Amino acid sequence: MEKQELQPNMDPEKVFHMTGGVGVTSYARNSSLQKKASDMVRHITTDTIQELFIKTTPKSIGVADLGCSSGPNTLTIIKDIVEAVEGSSHKILHPPPEFRVYLNDLPTNDFNSIFKALPEFYKELRQEKSGGSCIPSIFIGGYAGSFYGRLFPNNCLHFVYSSYSLHWLSRVPPALYDEKGGSINKGHVYISESSPPQVSQAYYKQFQEDFTLFLRSRSEELIVGGRMVLIFLGRKGPDHVDRGNCFFWELLSQSFAELIAKGEVEEEKLDSYDVHFYAPSKNEIEDGVRKEGSFGLDRLEMFQIESNNNEDQKDDHDHAGKNISYGAEVARTVRAIQESMICHHFGEGILDHLFEHYGRLVDEEMGIEKIEPITFVIVLRKL
Repeated sequence: MEKQELQPNMDPEKVFHMTGGVGVTSYARNSSLQKKASDMVRHITTDTIQELFIKTTPKSIGVADLGCSSGPNTLTIIKDIVEAVEGSSHKILHPPPEFRVYLNDLPTNDFNSIFKALPEFYKELRQEKSGGSCIPSIFIGGYAGSFYGRLFPNNCLHFVYSSYSLHWLSRVPPALYDEKGGSINKGHVYISESSPPQVSQAYYKQFQEDFTLFLRSRSEELIVGGRMVLIFLGRKGPDHVDRGNCFFWELLSQSFAELIAKGEVEEEKLDSYDVHFYAPSKNEIEDGVRKEGSFGLDRLEMFQIESNNNEDQKDDHDHAGKNISYGAEVARTVRAIQESMICHHFGEGILDHLFEHYGRLVDEEMGIEKIEPITFVIVLRKL
């Protein structure tokens, strides 16, 4: 049987996307953890855009959601923003603006699912209006492309929102491979305790490049005084290896190792697979904003999502109708996010076994000690 060609440097822009549609493994049905985080900081999002609107009172307001994906969370945040601005316009007796909404994600994103949901979105807005008041003019469009570069015309945006996207890098750091294409991080998909120092250095360097390019690009597109609310995963301190986001990737590496031991995956395939992910620290974020220089940092907060319940999970039962564990819930979430990349590299045949192992490992580790992934929310103001 001919070996599949290894692709250690696959292009995420051409391959990476959340699992589309509304099936059991889709992102739409497995993104409740992300919604929980968005809900926890909703007041920051709405307060920020309300303050912006009151200061600028534009007739037409440009709003972008970068990394919008394709689940129900996408239009929920747009609805929150529209209602927040409308509320402010009534308070100051100013006509509400028209809304230009730019939904952005990579070209492989399931934009059709969003477009199919728009009639219901507009219907809900109309139903919530009372006293014969009209819904504001809302023009929504999809804009495919990487946010690590320009997406929109100069000065067309007032507000940028991005949730659970900026921890994804533009590429797997090339320095993870030697001049012969061999991995310097064998057996692991991310930074681990046994990784040489060059691995964390390569990831940090890629994050610096990407974050700087992101800020520079948005500084061209936002008006002076425009705001950004960015929500993304990170880490508590200077150590890259902790029992947070990094540990979830280590458990994925262990899950692959179990499949290798059973002969279901070739070791060489794992050695040539690394995730295009980075969990920055508070200091690294602050340093990146300061060095790029286009934005003032108005707010930076760190928070955790409680892992002891899953009441918001709409699909929290297995095929037999039984409740699923926290580990299984995390496994479904990670699968909905990573499925496209894993399928491209390993083939789809390993998915079920891989994430069965992964869910079990998460539950086992949670029984020993909590895993505490942290999230940052930052508010930036265009200078």
